[in-house]
Amino acid sequence: MELNTILSKCDHTLLAQTATWAEIKAVCDDGMKYHTASVCIPASFVKQAKEYVGDKLPICTVIGFPNGYDTTAAKCFMASDAVENGADEVDMVINIGWAKEGKWAEITDEIAAVKHSCKGKLLKVIIETCLLTDEEKIQLCKCVSDSGADYIKTSTGFSKAGATFGDVALFKKHVAPHVKIKAAGGISSLEDAEKFIELGADRLGTSRIVKIAKGLENDGSY
Repeated sequence: MELNTILSKCDHTLLAQTATWAEIKAVCDDGMKYHTASVCIPASFVKQAKEYVGDKLPICTVIGFPNGYDTTAAKCFMASDAVENGADEVDMVINIGWAKEGKWAEITDEIAAVKHSCKGKLLKVIIETCLLTDEEKIQLCKCVSDSGADYIKTSTGFSKAGATFGDVALFKKHVAPHVKIKAAGGISSLEDAEKFIELGADRLGTSRIVKIAKGLENDGSY
């Protein structure tokens, strides 16, 4: 698979608590140079980043992140605020405690409410697969499918593990055809990235693929 193809599916990501505008700006510069799908950054930088990149690069941000236990009203406000500030895409975290209690209708309703607050912008739903059983993941595939969201996403990258090949294959089997898949967390090689895409991932949440591209560029291989 061409490196450019892999890069075009990457949400080039910087969500560290210590992130500064200089670092966010550098991520935006990388995103524009390497033509990534988006940059995924903290909500507090969305307005500044959108003003910086204009229409050259989609801006993605996260809400209810990373734990997912904010109220539905808070998540809806965060989504609306992000979009008003210029976010093109929003990645939300579900209420994982609700999943453990089997509150599937409540989860579906919350996702639908956040989707409405996104005002037509893309919504990706993070279910944090490393904290769930396969049965819970399958139920959440249905919740996301029924909610009107655009993507189901494996992980925040802030819990005990990230994306696995098995989880992406499970998603592909159980989500509705209109729901796309984002693998995130721990994607560290081109081989892994290519495998996730082959299994059905349309997006990859990672910063490492751009770093690999830079390394190949420096040694003349790209």
